[in-house]
Amino acid sequence: MTLVETSVDMTTALGSVPLAGPVLTASGCSAFGQELEPFVDLATLGAVVTKSVQLRPRSGRPTPRMAETPSGMLNSIGLQGPGIDGLLAGELPWLAERGVPAFVSIAGTRVEDFAELATRLRGVPGVLGLEVNISCPNVESRGEVFACDPVAASDVVAAVRAAADPAQPVYAKLSPDVTDIVPVARSVTEAGADGLSMINTLLGLVIDPDTMKPVLGGVTGGLSGPAVRPVAVRCVWQVHAALPEVPILGMGGIRSGLDALQFVLAGASAVSVGTAVFSDPSATARVHRELAAALAERGFSSLREAVGHAHR
Repeated sequence: MTLVETSVDMTTALGSVPLAGPVLTASGCSAFGQELEPFVDLATLGAVVTKSVQLRPRSGRPTPRMAETPSGMLNSIGLQGPGIDGLLAGELPWLAERGVPAFVSIAGTRVEDFAELATRLRGVPGVLGLEVNISCPNVESRGEVFACDPVAASDVVAAVRAAADPAQPVYAKLSPDVTDIVPVARSVTEAGADGLSMINTLLGLVIDPDTMKPVLGGVTGGLSGPAVRPVAVRCVWQVHAALPEVPILGMGGIRSGLDALQFVLAGASAVSVGTAVFSDPSATARVHRELAAALAERGFSSLREAVGHAHR
């Protein structure tokens, strides 16, 4: 399926890297893009944001790993993946051969893990930039999450920015599970982040009333889908108000062009579509079309004109 041309200029950018369109996949929901190929022309997307990759292959958390919730879903996949060697040997060449831009999500349990991953990805063909998934357990801080501590978050981002290819923008993916997201956003941008990805899932738990036990094998999981959208839009709004010059990749429960428009008006320069692809594998292309139509109906000649418009 190809994207329909409109009079609205839908080009945007992640840091210094221009994108043909503002709609990307969300990390973890479309693996490395192959599953969507029968439904979407991947080369027309802004980029494929890969599943988070770590230094070594990871089998993930115990099953069951997913649970349906009202207006959303809870997942406890546990960052299952091929590791950086598998990514470099298989998934990234597959995307590059098809001209599909990749935004690689990286994850780790130590600052050094993130830095090594950034080093391994320097100069790799087709890699537009890095999304630093700092919503991971920090084993050196008793299981805390990097993104919940401004200092720990800035340490990771500073290490990645120092190790990464200067041509690759570095985006820090922030968690909503904090009292105030603005200090974390400020700390990572001061540490060198070129932009912010917002938001990651919210930590949740479901208990089966029959077994009277947690449904998920890993007990807790990440809540995504339409239920989290108001939280995500609020976070984008707050960070854009405090740091208006910092580019934001917005995500969280986007199912339609009007959903995406909320993020753009709140301050996002681009959006990622995740959970929606489980029920509609062509959702990314559809959201692009609907967003373009919504912008045209409201008199915008370009996407960039609408970014942060709700603040004016």
